[in-house]
Amino acid sequence: MLGVAGVAWAADHPELVGFDELMTSFVKAQRVPGAALAVTKDSRLVYARGFGLADRARAQTVQPTALFRIASISKPLTAVATMQLVEREKLALDASVWEVLALPAPSDARWKRVTILHLLQHRGGWDRGSTGFDPMFQSVQIAKTQNVPPPAEPQHIVRYMVGRRLDFDPGSRYAYSNFGYCLLGRVIERVSGVAYEAYVQQEVLAPLGIRRMRLGKTLPAQRADDEVAYYANDEGTGPAVMGTVGERVPMPYGAWSLEAMDSHGGWLASAVDLVRFASAFDVPATCKILKEKSIETMFARPDGAAGYDARGAPRALYYGCGWRVRPVGRGRVNTWHTGSLPGTSTLLVRRHDGKNWAALFNTRHAPDKQRLSDKIDGLLHKAADGVRRWPSTDQFTQLL
Repeated sequence: MLGVAGVAWAADHPELVGFDELMTSFVKAQRVPGAALAVTKDSRLVYARGFGLADRARAQTVQPTALFRIASISKPLTAVATMQLVEREKLALDASVWEVLALPAPSDARWKRVTILHLLQHRGGWDRGSTGFDPMFQSVQIAKTQNVPPPAEPQHIVRYMVGRRLDFDPGSRYAYSNFGYCLLGRVIERVSGVAYEAYVQQEVLAPLGIRRMRLGKTLPAQRADDEVAYYANDEGTGPAVMGTVGERVPMPYGAWSLEAMDSHGGWLASAVDLVRFASAFDVPATCKILKEKSIETMFARPDGAAGYDARGAPRALYYGCGWRVRPVGRGRVNTWHTGSLPGTSTLLVRRHDGKNWAALFNTRHAPDKQRLSDKIDGLLHKAADGVRRWPSTDQFTQLL
């Protein structure tokens, strides 16, 4: 039972027609060029389909294994890599990132109190929401201050930020920070002695049989094999940060540097890759990449204002280590992450009942300007709840 816009590689299962109907109608109604959805149940891949066009100019349809920029869904990968190094006693959660990276003397002494755990939980002290400043999108400005050609690379951004004041005391509250996860990428490299991408591929992805994930490139000429094209339907153009700096370019292709976003937003993955990663934590005792205690820590409630409101009551949802977390009772949690960049909207969900899914889109916004990941989130939960009988076969081997 396949909608006209879809391409299926996993076996057809009539009981999953609700996912077909949802995605086919959603792609059409929200004017989405292309999308992919994969679903697992009890660690088995039961659904994987592509919808619409991967490339309009070439009239290429989206395959279930098409690669998309996953944006901030990169953060759970970085969190797992960091937790592995803690497990292996090469790093401590309470270690000072300033000391681990042997950074120069900071302009703000509070830098020395920022820990690895603070970074994982977005409590490091940087608040782009209140200041409007995210250094990961300031390539030209930062390159100029560091006397290097744009775009600024991660090491230049770190050096620049050491010279700035923090926005709040480390650990005192939550504020989402791409820069914090940029720092974690550098920590992984320094502690492991391996380049960030190589470490994640070798130690996080390979044990799960994930072989095609890689860091993406900014410019269309460097597009990976099987990678979709990206469309900023409502976002227009921006000044280039590479090539002819300042020239107007399409927002997904050169108005910011994807390479600099490696550990917080730079990965390419298919929907199938992502649900394979998500299902690794379905049964913590048998997880191939983290020990049960580390998984518990990864999803644990943070201390203080990040995990509790002003009255001391637990918040209904919080950010753990690389995942958003919502307790649902009896020690169970739903965990998820979204990703968003011009031309990209992504969603990865892990449910307490053994159901996981990844939905990827090659544009960011619906016609009403809402992010596609937000718009489809509740609809996918409803579609999953509507399945009365789940397939018992695993389709992973067909999609290797």
